[in-house]
Amino acid sequence: MEARKQKIDADAAWSLLVKAESITVSRGKKIFTLDPKTTDKADILALIMGPSGSLKAPTLRTGNRFMVGWNPDMYAQWLG
Repeated sequence: MEARKQKIDADAAWSLLVKAESITVSRGKKIFTLDPKTTDKADILALIMGPSGSLKAPTLRTGNRFMVGWNPDMYAQWLG
């Protein structure tokens, strides 16, 4: 799905992420690793949604893991 052409709102984002193994999110210099099975939906959405009401970019999916936002340290850590 090309997020620049099609907005991904909170409901669509949640349907993608609800069964994820993990969601790693950067918010500024902070990095959060979340498990949608144990983390409240509202808390996850607060971290992954941008001010425009769309899923933050970039969002990367590898298998059943997601990475949301941009932080070079997060990418280095996540990609090993």
